[in-house]
Amino acid sequence: MITFLVSIVLLVVGYFTYGKYVEKVFGVKEERATPAYVDADGVDYIPMSTKKNSLIQLLNIAGTGPVFGPIMGALYGPVAFIWIVVGCIFAGAVHDYLTGMISIRNKGAHLPELATKFLGKAMKHVVNAFAVLLLLLVGTVFVRTPADLLYLLMDGKVAIAILIIAIFIYYILATLLPVDKIIGRLYPYFGAVLLISAVGVGGGLIIKGAPIPELSLTNFHPDGVSIFPLLFFTITCGALSGFHATQTPIISRTTQKESQGRKIFYGMMIAEGIIAMIWAAAAMSLFDGYGGLQELLAAGGPGAIVSEVSTMMLGAIGGTLAVLGVIVLPITSGDTAFRSARMIIAEYLKMAQKTLSSRLWIAIPLFAISVVLTQIDFNILWRYFSWANQATAVIALFVGAMYLYIAKKNYWISLIPGTFMLCLVITYILNAQIGFRLPIDISWYGGFAGTALLLVLFFRQANKARAANIPLEVDISNYKKVS
Repeated sequence: MITFLVSIVLLVVGYFTYGKYVEKVFGVKEERATPAYVDADGVDYIPMSTKKNSLIQLLNIAGTGPVFGPIMGALYGPVAFIWIVVGCIFAGAVHDYLTGMISIRNKGAHLPELATKFLGKAMKHVVNAFAVLLLLLVGTVFVRTPADLLYLLMDGKVAIAILIIAIFIYYILATLLPVDKIIGRLYPYFGAVLLISAVGVGGGLIIKGAPIPELSLTNFHPDGVSIFPLLFFTITCGALSGFHATQTPIISRTTQKESQGRKIFYGMMIAEGIIAMIWAAAAMSLFDGYGGLQELLAAGGPGAIVSEVSTMMLGAIGGTLAVLGVIVLPITSGDTAFRSARMIIAEYLKMAQKTLSSRLWIAIPLFAISVVLTQIDFNILWRYFSWANQATAVIALFVGAMYLYIAKKNYWISLIPGTFMLCLVITYILNAQIGFRLPIDISWYGGFAGTALLLVLFFRQANKARAANIPLEVDISNYKKVS
């Protein structure tokens, strides 16, 4: 219990200390107009309040990641707590803040456009394809998971196909309509349900004195699965997730002032880390050891854990509310996944999105592909999502490092976590069943060698970019504020 409580405190302290340092390094320009005003279009660029933006950002980035990931990561034992705390403060929140703020400085640009500008034109097509693939996987996965949870909650009284169709209809509307019509209006209520469920489960663990294990570096996984690199691909959204880099530009287009960025981007990642801590602690402490947890996961998956924990901690009514809070997570990430995919493709094709017809030309093919992907086994989709997610995080962290390098600021705050994750990504791809299936020792050698090579290329590109004096932000000198 002490480890759990200390970890929560460290996450909060991290926001007020390291978060403030990262903000100082970046350098907020309070007088600079944001894209919400400069590029206002009534669809994607609309000024919204800090409170509303913060809740939307939290729901956008959360998905089932900070719940399902930590539940599965709990099999490794308390070492999962370390990754959540350290990863969240020094990697995930830095990743989210820099992605959001650099996007604000560049007219709300998405990751592919930022990668093209700061990492070189050769990255344009690769990152665009990568980002759209990731978003399609996320959107598809987050159709099936809330449908499955709702099916369980309703005791199978509504067919799974009907639930999937209903969720798809909502996603289509949220993708096509202006951001303030559905997302801006419903998300505050969704956010309240999410926070109530998280606080309820966390408070229940403390009040009932759940036997949450204390700090240990021992690997408790019943199958002896290695911590490195698999833990870092199991717990993603609660510590570091490239999916967030596809979501923050949605809010960078609705943020009123740059000074709001730390609360919206860094702060909401910390909030997600706290949610991840709560579910990891619950999974570790309530099922008679890691063997019992593994058995329940094998029988019903993470959704069964969510249902059991919610009922045990909060009773029938409170448990139902908690499950609804978890259902909200994938739904409110799935809708913005498709919305982000539409915006990225529109940027790539240079298609304005003011008219409904222009949005339909992009959205219809996206949803058609997603319908086909729903027929693929969930576990296969999730495996590809996990490595694509962390590879995207590496790209975003290197974009942040390049931006700070050109600006002659402390780029190490982004380059260190980016380098660490790059090594793990290469190693994972070389070793994994969905990759090259090489022995783990050879995979590690390949990971270190590949990371060293890419770092050399990074600094070569960084020096060229600095010498060329690449502009860090879009010129808005012609913007005239309307009072």
